[in-house]
Amino acid sequence: MTPRRRWLVPYRLRILLRAAFFLLALATLGLAVSVLQQEKQLSYANYQASFRKTGEQIGATLRHPAGQLALLNPSAGAAAPGLRPLLLPFPALDFDDQQKVQQAVAMSGCLRQFGPSASLCAAIGNNPWAGGFIYVAGNVDLARLVSHRSGDEILNQSHRVRVTVSLRGRTFQWIAPFEEDPRQPGGPYAPLRGRLTGFNAADEGRKHTRPVRDFRGWMWQNAQCNEPAAGADPGTCLRNAFFSVRLPVSVLQEDLFGSDSTSERKTWPPRDLDKIRVSVVVLAPGADAVVLDSDQASAASGFSLADLAPMLLPGETLRIDKVAAPAGSAPLITLAGASDAEDASQHFLTALIRRLPVDTYDTPLAATHRIATPLGSYDVVLAGDVRSVSQSLGVVASRMSWFVGAMLLALMLAWLVIEIGIISRIKELIERADSVARTVKERSDASQPDLSDLRGDDELGVLASCLHDLLRRVREDVEREAIRTEQERDMWHAVGHEIMSPLQSLMALHGTDGGNENPSVRYVLRMQQAIRVLYGRASPSEAFQSTVLQVADIDLAAFLRNVAANAPCAGITDVVFHGAPQAVPVRADEYSLEDVVTHVLVNAQRYRLPGTSIDITLDASETSASVTIANRGPRIADDVIGTIFEYGVSDQEEAGAHGNRGQGLFVARTYMAKMGGTIVARNLDDGVAFVLTLQRGAA
Repeated sequence: MTPRRRWLVPYRLRILLRAAFFLLALATLGLAVSVLQQEKQLSYANYQASFRKTGEQIGATLRHPAGQLALLNPSAGAAAPGLRPLLLPFPALDFDDQQKVQQAVAMSGCLRQFGPSASLCAAIGNNPWAGGFIYVAGNVDLARLVSHRSGDEILNQSHRVRVTVSLRGRTFQWIAPFEEDPRQPGGPYAPLRGRLTGFNAADEGRKHTRPVRDFRGWMWQNAQCNEPAAGADPGTCLRNAFFSVRLPVSVLQEDLFGSDSTSERKTWPPRDLDKIRVSVVVLAPGADAVVLDSDQASAASGFSLADLAPMLLPGETLRIDKVAAPAGSAPLITLAGASDAEDASQHFLTALIRRLPVDTYDTPLAATHRIATPLGSYDVVLAGDVRSVSQSLGVVASRMSWFVGAMLLALMLAWLVIEIGIISRIKELIERADSVARTVKERSDASQPDLSDLRGDDELGVLASCLHDLLRRVREDVEREAIRTEQERDMWHAVGHEIMSPLQSLMALHGTDGGNENPSVRYVLRMQQAIRVLYGRASPSEAFQSTVLQVADIDLAAFLRNVAANAPCAGITDVVFHGAPQAVPVRADEYSLEDVVTHVLVNAQRYRLPGTSIDITLDASETSASVTIANRGPRIADDVIGTIFEYGVSDQEEAGAHGNRGQGLFVARTYMAKMGGTIVARNLDDGVAFVLTLQRGAA
């Protein structure tokens, strides 16, 4: 290694770390710019889709009869007192058909709301040959209609409608009382239908007054009350009444049919349509009993072209021109989207976003939709503004800039911590690592991990050398632990061999007379099984967990009676068995189950109150059998009851010195699990109960 390279070795990690942090900072900035560029592309695509959708919505709105009504009456959107007739997108109104009139005025949006329960519409048809008529339709809540008798000169004894039309300095006024149709079914709950017979208002009260010939009108009233209630009077409760009237205005008829000039004969709609005023007054029976007066009530504004403005985004403009309009004529209306009140984005970020390349971003967005109406076509020109994309994205970028700044700050702090808190202490670490290496270099082994590729003169090389030596020491400790474990296993082997010989002699001494019913034989067999379990194992817990039991069908009732009878032989007195006399077969290993019961009884004996008994209860079902061993004495603490079945858990101080290793309940749970059963501990009011559950065997 050349002297120059040797001089550079101690600084390699420092240079690498500084370069890594610098590249991380650049990558963070690059990632932010890349995200902004992708977001700009997505935002522009979303804006294009939104722009097309806005154009389609505006076109669909204007093609609807309500939109066509707004196109034909561009200056009728503002709310104003009184009524003025609107030009309908229909040739005329079928005024004597309730359903058709209601559908026409509702679809076109001609109805204006007057108060909470009344609405009116004044309109003219777009067909000049339908006659110079003004149509008035509306609904109002009235009590049961009172009819005017034909030939009666007094008109104020019935419900009536008074209509006034003012135009070109002239006033036309009609009074139309309601005359019930006699052909309709009668009854207080029947719907009402009748004519509105028109009279000149100036002739009201005169004798031999004749109706106006071309005046036509109808009124319909619902059969149900608006707010039905039990016991409501059908004659006084309010019902919705709808009326439709055709008004013959002679001035308009003269414009159409009375002039000698052909060019003037077809002038429709009238040029002064917006100056015509219509007044509608609905009167109840009696003098001046006004129910609705269109001049006194304020009308809610209907749909107008100005209502299209909320559909526009900031920067978008909407212009509506009439096709074939004279050159130089002003557009019908021009609307612009509301601009944001405050630009929350930072200007340098907005400038950066505008410079990010996006396909077709600089191409102007514009869309034209042609709307055909009965009186001509209109071009709806929608122009977009992509600057709103940059502005909206600039707000997002301003918020993201705080996160980017925080990431850069975190990188700088991390670099400072590494530079000051780690790199500056590498020299001291090297000295201490050399000291540790000198103390552990005793021998080498070819089987230890090869760290030669990490060794060197720099910081990492020294740490690698120390790690190599430390791993060798750990390996040596593991080898010593393996030797100690093998020695323990040999010790268990020897102990088990020495104990098994005396046990074989005891079996020969007692003989096999009486079989397993002989208590001495049973205890010798249990001792042999315990030795087999522990024989050749490294630890008791491992021995118990690896035991293989011989599970078979046994009579649990007989088994428990035998345990209760032989319990005094083991020093456990007053064990009482409560069980059915019939056999209860279960699946279990008899010796292992006896160990489980014995461990539980020993614990019950240890903690029961003097002079009390230990009760064993057997309960059986079709699929399982449960054994409850209960004693009266102190309860188990709630924070300990979940751990008493773990190996080595005991509540006695210096348990190991007295032969208590805390493994009795651990053995019980292990054996029960291997026999397919469970064991749980429960606190009773006056003691503790252990519940053993086993699977039923063949009957």
